[in-house]
Amino acid sequence: MTRVFSGMQPTGGLHLGNHLGALVNWVRMQDTADVTYCVVDLHAITMGHDPAILADRTLGLAMEFVAAGVDPDRSTLFVQSHLGDVHAEMTWLFSSVTGVGELQKMPQYREKSERVTGKHAQVTAGLLTYPVLQTSDILLYDADEVPVGEDQRHHIEIARDIGGRFNHRYGDVFVLPRAIFPEAAARVMDLQDPTAKMSASADSDKGRINLQDDPDRILKKVRSAQTDSGRDVAYDRADKAGISNLLEVMSAATGRSIDDLVEEYADAGYGTFKGAVAEAVVELLRPMQERHAELAADPGEMQRILADGAAKAREVSAPRLAAAKDAMGFLPA
Repeated sequence: MTRVFSGMQPTGGLHLGNHLGALVNWVRMQDTADVTYCVVDLHAITMGHDPAILADRTLGLAMEFVAAGVDPDRSTLFVQSHLGDVHAEMTWLFSSVTGVGELQKMPQYREKSERVTGKHAQVTAGLLTYPVLQTSDILLYDADEVPVGEDQRHHIEIARDIGGRFNHRYGDVFVLPRAIFPEAAARVMDLQDPTAKMSASADSDKGRINLQDDPDRILKKVRSAQTDSGRDVAYDRADKAGISNLLEVMSAATGRSIDDLVEEYADAGYGTFKGAVAEAVVELLRPMQERHAELAADPGEMQRILADGAAKAREVSAPRLAAAKDAMGFLPA
């Protein structure tokens, strides 16, 4: 089977855009591929972090994966730092075939280093070598495919470059992955600014629907979503971005086509339509929230799932690290 690897940072709770843009496809791919999903907590410390909440966010993100349908029996789910020895050592080996210049050219490095401010702020080596660690994440699991958004294309390209350079110098140790761009269930935009993607980094929480938002909060956010001055429900991304965004969300939540929704709600008015959208989102999230509550009530079960996942991940990654060390000529222990 095709091997797939993907991961997310524990930088906060997931929102509807994460679910419809990524998690829906993660769940589907369990039926057709050998999938490995990782909470990449080592990546979460390159820009500074709060030690008091990192562990909770890591566990919380893993819970949201499982609640959304990631099945530990049909996938490998683990926390990156639980195999930190393997990932960190492989990163050091890959660093020996990676040029500083190519890392400095990475768009994410340039963008994030410009945002580093404050009295004790500094651009860290970890931020610079982030793509090398990401290369280890992917290549240690023989990934054939890595589902990403367009903004992550460069990271897969550099992973292929680093892996290819290693193979050229030391022999064919690693599979070189290809980026895939699965079609999202919906392109979810910010409710307050429908020209921008829904994002956890937005200044206001009002524009995003978090997966753990309760029904009243979801209704309030959808009712206050930005729309135009008209009242007809029509799909027009250029002139009716707000209503078009809500139509896409409702279509993804209900499985109905946008044309069907427009036909039903064309003359209903924005208030009625927004109420229907909120109800559809509440029903979409209800089973995930119920499963999340079950997991939160039994932390030991989630710890067991992650321990089993780490053991499965080690069975794949440790031999790959050993093969790389052997190819480089290290003395066996």
